[in-house]
Amino acid sequence: MSPAPSRPRIRPWLVVGDLALAAAWVCAGALVKLLVYGGLGLAGRPEAEAVKVSLSIVYMFIFAWLEVALGGASYNPLTVLAAALASHGGPAVYVFTAFARIPAQVIGAVLGVNLIQLTFPNVGKGARLSVGAHHGALAEGLATFMVVMVSVTLKKKEMKSFFMKTWITSMWKNTIHILSSDITGGIMNPASAFAWAYARGDHTTFDHLLVYWLAPLQATLLGVWAVTYLTKSKKIKEQEADENKTKKE
Repeated sequence: MSPAPSRPRIRPWLVVGDLALAAAWVCAGALVKLLVYGGLGLAGRPEAEAVKVSLSIVYMFIFAWLEVALGGASYNPLTVLAAALASHGGPAVYVFTAFARIPAQVIGAVLGVNLIQLTFPNVGKGARLSVGAHHGALAEGLATFMVVMVSVTLKKKEMKSFFMKTWITSMWKNTIHILSSDITGGIMNPASAFAWAYARGDHTTFDHLLVYWLAPLQATLLGVWAVTYLTKSKKIKEQEADENKTKKE
């Protein structure tokens, strides 16, 4: 009989790892675009997207390895929120995630954007919303929901192959990003979205808060709940149904 899984522990050093990875993540994404559209001169050419996706997969593998090496640090608030919810870590883990890890990721992303803009002034201003706020919120929410569903499912299945797990996740994320890039930028990362919006000065607008914070956070909650429900064994579902029936009686 396998031992019961241990409850998640609060590890304060993850805050530093979150900050560093968030800064590195926004820099990596910006550098890939500079290389593809500037260094390689592929702007406006059909092969530009293929090269950008290939490079994105490479650095997604690098960041996945860094997350493991740093003991679970991450660059995306949605990732740590989904992990906290899926692990049922309790109020302390939720508070640590919401008030320590996520702010650290936001600060790291802002520092990363400032650094890349100082180093490469022509880096651009980041993704912008090209549709109405409610349309954008729906697109970003659906994109986030689909990514969270796959990520949490892989975690619950405890896939042991690092390569296969990262390959599936990176390919899925890139596919969703491409589908939603013309609408919201397909960011699915509130920290990165906030950092670029902060640099432009529109980080407090209703559109930004709705599309890049509220919608993805709600989609993450829904995605974790959906996977948790769908992966429950039939026996557990029957027990819960019996308990609810007994309470009603």
